[in-house]
Amino acid sequence: MRVTVCQLPDPLPDFEMAWAELCAGAAESDLVVLPELPFYPWVGWTDKFDPAVWDEAVVAHEKWIDRLGELGVPTVVGSVPVGQVDRRNRAFTWSGGDIEYSHDKYYLPEEPGFWEASWYSRGDGTFDAVEVADQKAGFLLCTEMWFTDRAREYARQNVRFLLTPRATEQATTDKWLAGGRVAAIMAGAFSMSSNRFGSNNGVSFGGQGWVIDPDGELLAVTSEAEPVVTVEIAPEVADAAKKTYPRYVSE
Repeated sequence: MRVTVCQLPDPLPDFEMAWAELCAGAAESDLVVLPELPFYPWVGWTDKFDPAVWDEAVVAHEKWIDRLGELGVPTVVGSVPVGQVDRRNRAFTWSGGDIEYSHDKYYLPEEPGFWEASWYSRGDGTFDAVEVADQKAGFLLCTEMWFTDRAREYARQNVRFLLTPRATEQATTDKWLAGGRVAAIMAGAFSMSSNRFGSNNGVSFGGQGWVIDPDGELLAVTSEAEPVVTVEIAPEVADAAKKTYPRYVSE
């Protein structure tokens, strides 16, 4: 199975060019992972909620969802803003023109550059496995990756993939990569993540999308020179991983 991760720019002036590069780089891939809320400039840079900006972000994502077929792949995952009164950051799986929404982001930062709780509400706290590209998968949207009990919860659901769309800072890229490796090990699953890249409104995003195997080995990572990376994996490796240390140790 071939999977693609990427880093996409923020702000948007360079987005069309990056999108074309993603379309080319994802050729013959089975699954593309997008960054968190990728189709509109990052709204969480300010703690001043603006309903007009939120509505623009929702509409922009709806329009780009209609363009996912341009990638030419069977399955795409990411997250989008939804709702007006009950606003959420919601994971989605697009497959062959159909879209299925699932997990709502639960752990919301509230600090300079990432005032997420000011912009949308947390989900209900359920972390249920979903089917993605004929594989069992679990979403950990950005900050949720740090809660390793959720990775263990997904391990008990026998997921093969952990999917982590991100919007994370350049200054913390090494820390995030370390966390991705731990999450993969805890879940006994492939960790796949894509991130924003570039600066906007004082926030510098770090890129560095990754694919990590169930034992924490880094298989691929994006960079400014290589913003789209596709690797071939064997999903069934995750099944065997769950039977080895530390996964088999009961809680």
